Amino acid sequence: MNRPVILPPYALSLGFEIDHWDNGVPVLGCDFGPRVLGRPGFWHGGAISGFLEMAAVAAVQAALEPDDDSARRPLKPVNITVEFMRGGQEKRLYAIGRVIREGRRLANVSAEAWQDDRSRPIAMAQMHVMIGTA
Repeated sequence: MNRPVILPPYALSLGFEIDHWDNGVPVLGCDFGPRVLGRPGFWHGGAISGFLEMAAVAAVQAALEPDDDSARRPLKPVNITVEFMRGGQEKRLYAIGRVIREGRRLANVSAEAWQDDRSRPIAMAQMHVMIGTA
């Protein structure tokens, strides 16, 4: 059973959505359009960074224990490091987060974004997320 994941208004305003689930982890998807346009024909780097951040946060939400009320446990990004490998072209973008380590108060998460081929990411991120108390 997939855990509820709540994307914030920021993510929804850019068109980020849960595309599908991969082994209990949400895979986000977003179509290219004016809201994510950077230089002509390419995704904006800030939109890609935000997309990776939302994939990481969604992965943490999905990883919380079933008896946790994830809607009431605030998640606060502490830091994020993004590496860009290539420009995101005018097509759908996907991203998935992976919780590397989940403690009581802090989660270490990685995320990757790709377009046509998951084995050829366009960007990757490492992130620490503080897990608040309900």
